[in-house]
Amino acid sequence: MILSALLTSVGINLGLCLLFFTLYSILRKQPGNVYVYAPRLVDKEKSEEQDSDDFDLERLLPTAGWVRNAWQLSEDEILSISGLDGLVFIRIFTFSLKVFTVAGVIGILILLPVNYFGNQLNDDFDNLPNKSLDSFSISNVNDGSNRERMLLSEENEGIVNGGLDILKWKEENIIANPNQFTILVRSIPSSSGRSFSETVESFFTEYHPSTYLSHSVVCRTRKIRDLIVSILGEVQTTSLISVHCDHIHFRTISDVEKLCRKLGRLKLNTHSEQNFKRDGFLGLFGRKVNLLDHYEKKLEDMEENLRMERNLLAGEEVPAAFVSFKSRFGAAVALHIQQGVNPTEWVTERAPDPQDVHWPFFSASFIKRWIFKLVVFAASLALIVLFLIPVVIVQGLANLDQLEIWFPFLKGILSL
Repeated sequence: MILSALLTSVGINLGLCLLFFTLYSILRKQPGNVYVYAPRLVDKEKSEEQDSDDFDLERLLPTAGWVRNAWQLSEDEILSISGLDGLVFIRIFTFSLKVFTVAGVIGILILLPVNYFGNQLNDDFDNLPNKSLDSFSISNVNDGSNRERMLLSEENEGIVNGGLDILKWKEENIIANPNQFTILVRSIPSSSGRSFSETVESFFTEYHPSTYLSHSVVCRTRKIRDLIVSILGEVQTTSLISVHCDHIHFRTISDVEKLCRKLGRLKLNTHSEQNFKRDGFLGLFGRKVNLLDHYEKKLEDMEENLRMERNLLAGEEVPAAFVSFKSRFGAAVALHIQQGVNPTEWVTERAPDPQDVHWPFFSASFIKRWIFKLVVFAASLALIVLFLIPVVIVQGLANLDQLEIWFPFLKGILSL
């Protein structure tokens, strides 16, 4: 190992890191780049930099304060600012730093001393250049020595694996997502005179009494979803609406937040002439009506229909439920053991993330889901085969000599 080459490599990498840090520090201050570096802040109308176009010399000077601020952010703040992708990237980055820290400590305290006190390089070479660096490599360990056997023994591997297991345990111990305590149960058998909810509660109370916590049966809510979509559609088609947001149950909290923010802005135009239109053909004929009262009455009717549909949900349960447990261990036990004598009943799966749930698929039967899985497997296999065909052809053309050795009967064709 050449010392000058090592120092050159270190210098190039440090120089590139400093260059990238400097460029980011300058570019993030430019008003035109706010849509690149802070799109969520722009979307939520919290960014003030996008409205400031005056020249400022400070924007051209690199600063390091953003590094300190980035490390001080909590995971909740990173999630709200950068989204789930940014949070996952930060978790991967910090976990990698911890892994390399463990490996570095083991290498410095164990591997480097063992390598340095070996004499194998002196026995193999008389005039070895740059021995000061090569003496730290594994090639300096004496052949057949106890130190070499120690490097290859399970004890060293156990130290590394033990450190990684501790890091993974700490990472997993932080996570407390509800889907880790929950499993999805499909193909719930129907019982006469009992609902699916009562069947699930009775079953898991009997067979998992110490770990079972609660459950939620999936219901058909297509009519409710249609009503919600129509309500949101009415909100988006008018610029003047007044309604109590808390009295309407929307699918997501973001829908409520967006609606209330929009209503807050729209109420500023309460006395505008645009509040009125004619109720005749195309809004050109007939008497003038107040759009505010018109849409408020319409939304109240939709809310009443929505409330009535919610009362009818109990009779539209599907044979699927989310079952929650008191611990992740209890959820894992229920997930990996067969719950019933019939393997097509009480089928357990991992609870999907909320954004990955496909609600219409909960009504599918066991055979239908099995056919879908078979179709997906066949399509994936066909895609892999179709991808490998051109790869094999290109690689074969690049190694014709090797093909003649492997397949002698193709020699006449390959010689053309």
